[in-house]
Amino acid sequence: TPARRCPRSRELGLADASPNLEVSGADRSGIRLSGLYVYPIKSCGGTAVEEWEVDERGLRHDRRWMLVDEAGCFVSQREVPRMALIRVRIEPGGLLVDAPDMPSLNVPFRPPDGKLRLARVWDDLVESRTVGDDADRWFSEFLDVGCKLVYLPDESVRPVDPTYGRPGDRVGLADGFPFLLISEASLADLNARLEQPLPMNRFRPNLVVRGCEPFAEDGWKVIRIGPITLRVVKPCARCATTTVDQESAVTGKEPLRTLARFRKVGSKVLFGQNLIHDATGTLRAGASVEILQTR
Repeated sequence: TPARRCPRSRELGLADASPNLEVSGADRSGIRLSGLYVYPIKSCGGTAVEEWEVDERGLRHDRRWMLVDEAGCFVSQREVPRMALIRVRIEPGGLLVDAPDMPSLNVPFRPPDGKLRLARVWDDLVESRTVGDDADRWFSEFLDVGCKLVYLPDESVRPVDPTYGRPGDRVGLADGFPFLLISEASLADLNARLEQPLPMNRFRPNLVVRGCEPFAEDGWKVIRIGPITLRVVKPCARCATTTVDQESAVTGKEPLRTLARFRKVGSKVLFGQNLIHDATGTLRAGASVEILQTR
């Protein structure tokens, strides 16, 4: 069943303000996929993988589960930084969830008796299913917040915002797009401006690339990683989640304070690029990244 979409205004991005560049053709400049990350439960810990299947919604199991409040709205580290302490491992039969001073929680890939309920991710209402009372109690106890764990079943379709996507483009329970890409060079540039350098996990990318100049990804339009072609559709506007230490859940002012000095467009602070894939297949760390078209 398609998600119900509310109107959403288009945000100006850094790439929108840049002059158009010529189409480059296949670029074999040595850029590689250096990191591949899956985040099964929205706003909880991620898992680094060496290779992973890409399905219609993005990386398999990525953001297929999320926590919602009593009104059905998604819960994230923006409001509950303690979510950073929740670790999620993907096992053959489901998820294994751990947190400090809590027993492990097993979450099956397809809970047998999940009840249908509407859940909200920003402007989208999606048909989700509940996981169960045990999971709800576990997360509510650890976070000290009343919440429920829901998942996105295969039959529930959430289209990408048509301002950026094409008919048939889908996404799971991520904020809006199947993939987030950041280059190691962009993080190094930011860290050179900070008093204390930050790890990549502050930005929760799916794809990390190595071998390009800082912020080169701003100028990419179409890339290919291994067998999969991806469209680079929109810069990522960063939020308070980036200020949460993913190991301690302690919050601060960085990196948003520093990013605002050189990566601000309008009211948005931009870092990383959102991507939509054109095919399914398998991504592997170390794969070459070809720049097929630039802006």
